[in-house]
Amino acid sequence: MHILLIASAVNSLTQRVFAELGEEGHTVAVELALGEESLRDAVRRHAPEVIIAPMLTTAIPRDIWSAYPCLIVHPGPVGDRGPSSLDWAIHEGAREWGVTVLQADAEMDAGDVWASVPCALPPLGKSDLYRGEIGDAAVEAVHLAVRRFASGRYLPRPQRADGPDGTRRTQPYFDQSLRRIDWASDTGKTVLRTLRTADSQPGVLDAFGGDEWYLHGGCAEDTLRGRPGEILATRAGAICRATVDGAVWIPELRPRRRKGGPATFKLPATLALGERLPPVPEVPVPLRCPAHRRTWTDIRYREDGPVGFLHFSFPGGAMSTDQCGRLLAAYRFACSRPTRVLVLGGGRDFFSNGIHLNVIEAAADPAEESWANINAMDDLVEAVLTTTDRLVVAALGGNAAAGGAMLALAADEVWCRGGALLNPHYRLMGLYGSEYWTYTLPRRVGPGQAARLMRRALPVTAAKALGLGLVDRVVTCAPEDFGAGVALLAARIATSSPVQRRVEAKKAVRERDEAVMPLAAYRAGELAHMRRTFFDPEAPYHSLRGDFVRKRRPQCTPAHLRDAALRGVPRDAAYDRPPVGR
Repeated sequence: MHILLIASAVNSLTQRVFAELGEEGHTVAVELALGEESLRDAVRRHAPEVIIAPMLTTAIPRDIWSAYPCLIVHPGPVGDRGPSSLDWAIHEGAREWGVTVLQADAEMDAGDVWASVPCALPPLGKSDLYRGEIGDAAVEAVHLAVRRFASGRYLPRPQRADGPDGTRRTQPYFDQSLRRIDWASDTGKTVLRTLRTADSQPGVLDAFGGDEWYLHGGCAEDTLRGRPGEILATRAGAICRATVDGAVWIPELRPRRRKGGPATFKLPATLALGERLPPVPEVPVPLRCPAHRRTWTDIRYREDGPVGFLHFSFPGGAMSTDQCGRLLAAYRFACSRPTRVLVLGGGRDFFSNGIHLNVIEAAADPAEESWANINAMDDLVEAVLTTTDRLVVAALGGNAAAGGAMLALAADEVWCRGGALLNPHYRLMGLYGSEYWTYTLPRRVGPGQAARLMRRALPVTAAKALGLGLVDRVVTCAPEDFGAGVALLAARIATSSPVQRRVEAKKAVRERDEAVMPLAAYRAGELAHMRRTFFDPEAPYHSLRGDFVRKRRPQCTPAHLRDAALRGVPRDAAYDRPPVGR
């Protein structure tokens, strides 16, 4: 079928639905909901058989949904209604939830149901759940709804009226009055639940230090104590604030926008506070933090026999110069340990999205910070590429993009959870790219395919990545089970007889490749392009970066998606098969 996706933003779910429906054989177009007239124009141009809204914050005009079947993805079970479904579920402590695909109607979220898929709701942040359990359920529900619609035989079932039969009432918008933290009386559990309802957007508005801030993210602390609301310590950019019965870590802050001022954006908490940060200690945490500790750290290392696990989890997947440096130091420590297999990542959310555009945007000299950040990323990737005494596995429980995707490709094997999405390109930020992509990407998919991935700048599902040779193994499991599954697989490899032969073989290949063209030459060539862009004030990178970090509303649908739809790219024609021998 020809399917039109309309969305308020090209977020992770929109990208995933776009890519997965394309892989099912449908022709899929994407248009941003930038106003009623633009939507009408898009519908006229595409004349779709069905319209799907994976993520929509505005209503579809009546003349569109009355003329075309419009299927809305609602992040809640049947009967749940309202614009803040997931916020309410987290706030009320729901452990089971679901996603419903329903037909657009005059009343919001009240249309006939085409599909509904249940899912677990572990006590985590909203954005993590949205990319994980909610995302998995949403994609499954969309596939089911599309198959039912395509059959021509399925009749969607009407929703029951609100009442005592188990359905929910319509929930109001979850505004800041419902998110307010009372530091003098709220327990740590209450504070964490509040923070989790808004970890990415919109944040929790709070006042301290003479200013108003949006708080983003939250993690319990099991040791530090102090006067409720007081900042007790810092660690790797995060601040620790006391509650009435303990303390919580807050990794990021965003200053409240002043009237008439520019849009603000998230930053590591200590960087956002700057000189307003009170004199508190920087509390280190051992790299080998005990498993029983309830505290915040973005890098941990553990061992299980011959396998080392270097886990890192940076907010939003972005990696600043400092974060890259600390991760490189941790990687070198991990390489000093007597293990046969080293697993990088393994968390349930983002693997990495490359350089930290927010920190760069906030820098006194963004060009210099861009240069420092890309060199720090390159140092990290080089360390992985030149590890020849053990097997290195990149374990992607969540999405990876740009330099973060290339960090994964530096490993000997890439394992990817089935629900993860890869964006192995840089063009949308106006960059040529670095992180040794000119070496690692062609060696996996061939030079022609590497060029197409870079040029088309389309999302790649885990299944497609496996077919292309971008990843070596797809792990089909729930987000919560990915870490355990990776550990079992790594242990099996580490104790197998061929592991030493594989290590010796990869060392020989690295020596051969170095003789043909040194890694330093790849790096120099890439960085020559990057330096010209960073230090050219007229380069599109600077305005694109500003638009991205400030979340400015686009004026039109991104060209790479619009052009892909016109070419019908999401079908197999979008990606050639991997070269013979992969």
